[in-house]
Amino acid sequence: MKKLISFASFLLFSVTPALYAQPLPLPDSVAKPEKFVTKHSIKIDGKLINYTATAGTIVIKNEKEESVAVIGYTAYTKDAETDITKRPVTFAYNGGPGSSSMWLHLGVIGPRRIVVNDPGLNGPPPYKLEDNNYSILDVSDIVLIDPVGTGFSHATGKSKNTDFWGVDQDIKSVSQLIKQYIMDNERWNSPKYLLGESYGTFRSAGVADYLSQNMGIAVNGVVLVSSVLDIRSLAFLPGDDLSYIVNLPTYAATSWFHNKLANKPADLYAFLKEVRNFAGGEYAAALIKGDQLPAAEKEQVLNKLAGYTGLSKDYLDKANLRVLQPQFSKELLRNDRTDIGRLDARYKGISQDLLGEYAFSDPADNAISPAFISTFMNYYTTELKVNKEKTYNTAAYAFPDFKWDWKHQRGNGLFGDAATPNTGPDLANAMSLNPQLKILVLNGLFDLATPFYGTEYTFDHLGLDKKLKNNITMKYYEAGHMMYISNTAAAAFKKDVAAFIADGIKQ
Repeated sequence: MKKLISFASFLLFSVTPALYAQPLPLPDSVAKPEKFVTKHSIKIDGKLINYTATAGTIVIKNEKEESVAVIGYTAYTKDAETDITKRPVTFAYNGGPGSSSMWLHLGVIGPRRIVVNDPGLNGPPPYKLEDNNYSILDVSDIVLIDPVGTGFSHATGKSKNTDFWGVDQDIKSVSQLIKQYIMDNERWNSPKYLLGESYGTFRSAGVADYLSQNMGIAVNGVVLVSSVLDIRSLAFLPGDDLSYIVNLPTYAATSWFHNKLANKPADLYAFLKEVRNFAGGEYAAALIKGDQLPAAEKEQVLNKLAGYTGLSKDYLDKANLRVLQPQFSKELLRNDRTDIGRLDARYKGISQDLLGEYAFSDPADNAISPAFISTFMNYYTTELKVNKEKTYNTAAYAFPDFKWDWKHQRGNGLFGDAATPNTGPDLANAMSLNPQLKILVLNGLFDLATPFYGTEYTFDHLGLDKKLKNNITMKYYEAGHMMYISNTAAAAFKKDVAAFIADGIKQ
């Protein structure tokens, strides 16, 4: 029998094998920053923008002024800006943990964008790269960061990559990179934004707090793309029903999309409001009763679950009302010999295991990863003129010693690091210390990796002062985890983020 994947690997942004080579640690005297600088131009909404692209590395040091890591980044800065105090800079990264920034880079943030067939197959090359009209370069400079183990980033001196592979270690090193970039490029007085995706949102909460508490840097805003701050909401822990509750509305949205509902509602958003009410009410109340749930009440909940999810009553009964995400992804279209995507449940793939209980392969990841990886590697060495002899790691997952340290002190409860990690308290602290800090949360309705109701639950349980709740804006797209691969969602993404940055400057 196949073993269910651990919650750590379950969270990973992508499971595609990385292109990697283990860089040898550099002596302290050899670790030096590098830059590959090119000039470009682009039209965004008809307006010509001349810009400089810098693919480079920054050396970060410890308290003894010893070099501990070389961290890579790609910066896009608008040329001829006379007053950079009025020009925002956005620091962006993907998640994993263990993913490079390649996805946001070519998906929506950078000035060039890969064209993918959404939601469908992309197949082998050639792939198309075009000017990105959805880039935020017209409203903000952009710095895309590759954490240690990804991109060109690696430990140096006496350090090892494993020294940086952990919640708190990662927060610190990314914060150090941001501070050093600000120092090197004299951006202390520029408006500053963080934009993270998936685990990158988990990171952003910690970075926003760390920058404020340890480096005296207050950020203007944080954009959370496909957010997860509380790992408990994704973990499906034994005896803990939260994950089942917060996943249910996304199960319902997925069944709606694939026409598996007996009486499909016309209005998706009204339908999901109804499912939320059931999930947080009658369903949650039934689950909390455990094996004390009366038979009549269980029958009533079973009927509603079947109606909302498209799964059979018999299957739901055997599951004891509790269906794991990979079970749902396998079962919904089982009779069609099809698995559905985790990153994006609109995607479908051929099922290789018709008797299997879990969908281990992700059709969404399979459909887009080769296109992104091939196009990015070609773009980096041709258009950005990066030395072909340098190895860019699209992800850290293939390193034999890659393992994440999930301990996070601020998120600990009464039993210390026995708790699942949570950077919600970090974000709440950052917002309390800086009441002008604004948060934009972007959700994909068909995202089974970081379900939107889980995000809503987390924000409803931050314990924020009521006045600070007005600083949080939620947006929703009819797409998945990487909502921006949809042209319609990408246009909305750009509009929402650009407006958020502009509003932050006015405050």
